[in-house]
Amino acid sequence: MMGDEACAAGCSERHSHHSQQTKNNLTTRLNRIEGQIRGIKGLIEKDTYCDDVLNQIAAIQAALNGVGKLLLENHMRSCVVERIESGDHAVIDELLVTVKKLMK
Repeated sequence: MMGDEACAAGCSERHSHHSQQTKNNLTTRLNRIEGQIRGIKGLIEKDTYCDDVLNQIAAIQAALNGVGKLLLENHMRSCVVERIESGDHAVIDELLVTVKKLMK
């Protein structure tokens, strides 16, 4: 997805403008993560060995990181580029704060 597709309605309104394909991809990933979390709750209720539960938690964290990377990539290719092109360089500071949060 390139900038024109992602921000066709204008990112200055601070809305995301993902393609339907991107929305479907994100929704599928989040549904899978939601199922994994329910699975962990079941493992805990069944007194599953802690190491096995921790490995499942690590898998969920990796999946969430994947969602974050996809969102970040699309954000940078669309809204960030558009805001910089319009002269709004404050988006760089905003993006740096967000990246620091993602890297914790």
